[in-house]
Amino acid sequence: MPHLQQWIAGAAAGVLAASLSLVPLSAQEPPKMKMTTEIPDGITTPDNIETQLGDLTFFDGVPDADTTEKIYNLYDFSQAYQAYLNGLKIASMDAMLRGIEEWGPANTTVVQFAELMDSKALFLTPNTTSVYQTAVLRMGDEPMVVETPPNVLGFINNAWFKYVMDFGNLGPDEGKGGKYLILPPGFEGEVSTDGYTDVVQTDTYAHWVLWRGYLDENGSPETAVSQTQEQFRIYPLSQADTPSEMTFVDVSGKEFNTIHLMDARIFEEINNVIQAEPLYGESPELLGYLAAIGIVKGKDFAPDARMQSILERAAAAGAVTVKTLISKPRDELAYWYPGESNWQNAFPGGAYTFTIDGAMKHDFRSAFHFYATGITPAMAFKSPGKGSQYAFTYRDADGNALDGSKTYKLNVPANVPAKDFWSFTLYDNQTRSMLQTDKQFPALGSNDAGLVQNDDGSTDIYFGPEAPEGKESNWLQTVPGKGWNTIMRLYGPLEPWFDQTWRPGEIALVE
Repeated sequence: MPHLQQWIAGAAAGVLAASLSLVPLSAQEPPKMKMTTEIPDGITTPDNIETQLGDLTFFDGVPDADTTEKIYNLYDFSQAYQAYLNGLKIASMDAMLRGIEEWGPANTTVVQFAELMDSKALFLTPNTTSVYQTAVLRMGDEPMVVETPPNVLGFINNAWFKYVMDFGNLGPDEGKGGKYLILPPGFEGEVSTDGYTDVVQTDTYAHWVLWRGYLDENGSPETAVSQTQEQFRIYPLSQADTPSEMTFVDVSGKEFNTIHLMDARIFEEINNVIQAEPLYGESPELLGYLAAIGIVKGKDFAPDARMQSILERAAAAGAVTVKTLISKPRDELAYWYPGESNWQNAFPGGAYTFTIDGAMKHDFRSAFHFYATGITPAMAFKSPGKGSQYAFTYRDADGNALDGSKTYKLNVPANVPAKDFWSFTLYDNQTRSMLQTDKQFPALGSNDAGLVQNDDGSTDIYFGPEAPEGKESNWLQTVPGKGWNTIMRLYGPLEPWFDQTWRPGEIALVE
């Protein structure tokens, strides 16, 4: 950490603050010529200036060798820093797909949490109540067919972690199960569209397919699991008459990692995708940041010692930046109740593209992809009684970081606007996965047997290393020495959530 602190206090601080603190040391005075005019203040730069990079020396705007090296170190750091913040989403998808393919090959393997996902899985901010099921779709030159089960919330994201399509209850099949034809990048052939729920063009070859089923009336995931095994298929269009058999792997209770790296190796994860995918699906600006640090399609990514040192520093600075962006955003759009509450909104402004008033909100996008997965408009738009809505926080009522060694209380007011149910799940600040405690499922909600309501219909939830006496049924365990954060989920959110006539309490420290 001293190395990182020294860097941020020096050159990186100059980049991030956009402040070079120019201080003239001397000025060269050329003779006045016949055509000389007075140059307005601010156009020229002193030849000798002192900055947070150290002393810089120029001859009438041209740097000497030592200054040139310092400036390019600064420039390359700034490019690497932006590549980290904006390319994190690409690394996240790469890690997701590789994690799933550990259990079997793409197109023929479905990973199922047949007994729900628990805290052993390293998976960004999942819940403990949905029946998670997932697959990898990898395309070649021909269209692929995806057949989906009924009564799920499903979507497909591409290798750039961009939205491709929804299926299931909020998709074109309206929860009845669908048959989708996916056209590969650049496809110009002719295909019949008869018999398909929808035909979708994609920009990449690799895709993440995720769907969440529901527990049945007995609280069992069995129906959701069996319907997927009966109906989910991926196959090339040319094999429509004889599709390959699917393999279904139950990974409940097993170690399962889908999380990208946070150090300089993240650039290798990004490079994996750049080499594998057509570039027209990603922005030229991001591709420019990547090219500046040596990540170029068709070329080996082999940073020399100088660039490797810069990448390590940029990754360290990027890591602390995204942690700050997610836990303490400064834009009021990031909050459900600006100036009054620390509950945050995963999709500020309802923008699943993170574009608001024509401008890309880079801080929102970087924060989201550090914290969570899954890009679909269904998670962001207002749809009373359908889907789900989310509020999360890293901080207590006083704005302090939630501390696993302390005890907190949260009041959930009566008449929670959730047609189906509501829940709170705890997450590890470092892994953004479920907090690993003595409890298999670090979550509590309205469907939990034994949850006690107050006389006024509200519910008090307690968080701490030990349950307050008599509050065991309303308690979530935390870990001393670790921080934590939580997501409140409303399933089937109702109008009082959207018009904010109902809102959750704050997480208050119990003295």
